[in-house]
Amino acid sequence: MDIILLAGGPSSERDVSLSSSKAILNALRESGHNVKVIDPVYGSEQLSEDRIFAKLVSGSAPSIKELSEIHGKHEAKEISSLSLPDIKKAELVFLGLHGKFGEDGRIQTIFDMMNIKYTGSNALSSSVSMDKIYSKVILSHNGVKTPKWIELEEKYHTLEKTFDKIKNEIGFPCVIKPNDEGSTVGLTILKKDASVTDLEESMMTAFGYSERVFAEEFIHGRELTVPVIGDEAFPVIEIRPEGGFYDYRHKYTKGMTSYLCPAELDKNIEEEVKELALRSHKALRCEVYSRVDFMLSEKNELYCLEVNTLPGMTETSLVPKSAAAKGMSFPQLLERLIQLSLQKYDKV
Repeated sequence: MDIILLAGGPSSERDVSLSSSKAILNALRESGHNVKVIDPVYGSEQLSEDRIFAKLVSGSAPSIKELSEIHGKHEAKEISSLSLPDIKKAELVFLGLHGKFGEDGRIQTIFDMMNIKYTGSNALSSSVSMDKIYSKVILSHNGVKTPKWIELEEKYHTLEKTFDKIKNEIGFPCVIKPNDEGSTVGLTILKKDASVTDLEESMMTAFGYSERVFAEEFIHGRELTVPVIGDEAFPVIEIRPEGGFYDYRHKYTKGMTSYLCPAELDKNIEEEVKELALRSHKALRCEVYSRVDFMLSEKNELYCLEVNTLPGMTETSLVPKSAAAKGMSFPQLLERLIQLSLQKYDKV
């Protein structure tokens, strides 16, 4: 097939996207596809593949300053990149993007208007899944438990009132999160002895990445994730970061996290988390594939953290690990995603 691979993009997960896309590119070519890479930030004046992939994922997330520089240099070029003749001629666009302008429904909306076929979920489910607060409401309505949360206002009356509200309704420790970021970018864990100053600093960090921010109950326990491909929940993975929280550095640095796949779970817990993953996937109207993240509390209660509609595809990523546990190679996994994506359009 003639495939366009969209890589990089303007989000805070740009480096992760480049690493994912590099792996995807090699696998697609191994399978015999004709693949051209386009990075939306360069608009109509695309760079060579070597220059696009010159910087892959490092151990730290891009700072707010670095993101501002990317947007300052490339602002408004993203749309022009989607009008390139190669995109219009392609049989399929493979979305190797993560985060904003990739995973939030905007690029899906544009492709729908242009009648261009692409991988993964449609515009609406992408948008809803990326919005953590909105998706928590939908998941809760569909019987999927999520940690308690409170949306925070940037222009609060007093920090002390916000602090007391969190203390009374959620408690400490808690997590301060941007509403529409991934890879734990902009996230802070406030410890049990957190102060008002700690809260202020964490809110400033989170609001640097998103217009909406919330505080979320911290769940002590085991971190699990379940890929959903088609209508099937794949083997459960347990994530065990070495000596810390599963943050950006632990996610993308080799050796800093161990993964158990399939996870060592009681059979009833395994069946429950798979059922909840499928229910979450369907509740948000996801298509083709997703990855659903959970915490298993010390009381063996499952809490859904979020649903990722374009999960990572780096060599340390979780969906390929789960697929491998079923005997599916990375190129075979991508072929399955391509087949499922094309089937979406056969139904129309």
